[in-house]
Amino acid sequence: MKQIFINLPVDDLEKSKNFYTEIGFTVNPLFTFYDQICMVWSEYIYVMLQTKYFFYSGNKTQVLNLNNNSSSTFTLPVGDIKEVNEIVERGLKAGGTEPNKPIDEGYMQIRTIVDLDGHTWGIINLDLDKFSKQKKSIKQ
Repeated sequence: MKQIFINLPVDDLEKSKNFYTEIGFTVNPLFTFYDQICMVWSEYIYVMLQTKYFFYSGNKTQVLNLNNNSSSTFTLPVGDIKEVNEIVERGLKAGGTEPNKPIDEGYMQIRTIVDLDGHTWGIINLDLDKFSKQKKSIKQ
């Protein structure tokens, strides 16, 4: 089985755990310790919330201040626009921010949420049938 573990440095493990729980992640106690919390989106996608010290100890590189720097962004696909909106609204109530206006391309709806530490997530609903037709209509 192929899985991905995304390691994210955070200032406050408990506050970050609450944010990610609100947007639909669950805690996996097997990979959770005093310096990291494993959050699960699906059987294939795990987010490891790590104290900045723990993150640094494994990377030996400076942790960026994401308020002043760009980093990777991540996208989570969901089933429909209602779910997109519900996730983002729960994330906003948990302290996240929405830096951009929602995007609606007809075949795709995206809203962006930034967590408490500046990590950016696109919450997306993509209608593959409409996307496929749209792609075919574009001359290559």
